[in-house]
Amino acid sequence: MFTTTLDEIIEQVALISPFSYGKTRNYLDGDVTRLSPYISRGVISTRYVLDTLVQKGISPLKVERLTQELCWRDYWQQVWLAKGDSIDTDLKKEQEEVEHWEMPTAIIEANTGIEVIDQGIEDFYRTGYLHNHLRMYIAAITCNQGKSHWKIPAQWMYYHLLDGDWASNALSWQWVAGSNSNKKYIANQDNINKHSKHQQKGTFLDVSYEQLATLTTPDILKATMIPNLQTPLPEVSPIKVSSSQPILIYNWYNIDPFWEKDLDANRILLLEPSHFDKYPISQQSMDFLLGLSENIEGIQVFVGEFDALMSAYPDCEIHYKEHPTNNHYKGIQHPRDWISSVEGYYPSFFGFWKKVKKELKSRYRGMY
Repeated sequence: MFTTTLDEIIEQVALISPFSYGKTRNYLDGDVTRLSPYISRGVISTRYVLDTLVQKGISPLKVERLTQELCWRDYWQQVWLAKGDSIDTDLKKEQEEVEHWEMPTAIIEANTGIEVIDQGIEDFYRTGYLHNHLRMYIAAITCNQGKSHWKIPAQWMYYHLLDGDWASNALSWQWVAGSNSNKKYIANQDNINKHSKHQQKGTFLDVSYEQLATLTTPDILKATMIPNLQTPLPEVSPIKVSSSQPILIYNWYNIDPFWEKDLDANRILLLEPSHFDKYPISQQSMDFLLGLSENIEGIQVFVGEFDALMSAYPDCEIHYKEHPTNNHYKGIQHPRDWISSVEGYYPSFFGFWKKVKKELKSRYRGMY
């Protein structure tokens, strides 16, 4: 479903239908871009997508819905940069009505009785992708009907997502659960039917919003478990490094094939066991990462910690891209590409967006 071939990825960016996206993105069969796995892995940036639209003569603020969604990804990353590991806990306030730190077995086994949800989870295991509305529905059922704390279910979802971005994932789960928002997000069966174009009735969500807000945990969600999330790292194999050339480090969040492309360098995909212990990913996600890395000529895989790589090649100048998971790296840090220059923590996306929109209006003034 998701190619790892660079030419096909670039073509996919060029084929975006931003106006159709704005009209249909909330529907499960909507005309979404499916670019999130490539943005999350750093193959392309949000700025690259925006620039592609501009090159086609499309003003970013005339397709504001798509531009906003791109900015949401920048926003979550800015929160992570500002708050660090605090995003691993209830960010704004303690999640209410938590009964356990596991997750409903029915979610893991795709057996909730809600057809759209169960089929969505089965497809998720197969493809590594979930529509945004499905993510919200699953989180709402898990946390607000099933009374799970958000953390372990968020790790389960991240584990299987090809577009796994811990900031976007963890903070969105908290938004649904009410620990990163003013109120919890809930959706009843009518809402699910509307956005999936189904007509299912008789489920535990087939009630009014007033009833849903006071619903006790349905029997189907009472059995809980902790999912087994272990990262299948590749086997350790020797690499060859030229001490006369710098080392460029790639990782889970940076598989940019354009980065310093013309520089003679040792290109190393660094897979740190400590990182994947903290943020485990599935075999499918690892295979996707390795497939994307093949777009980078001469790249080699190093399974080990950053300090071990640095100790093994002390004479090499090390380069890497900025990211919250790279704070222990040492060497020359390169910036990421952002849509705007707006930085720092904003309690709400729309406070962040207000600043970004002002900058975009100034930058693209001649397109209006």
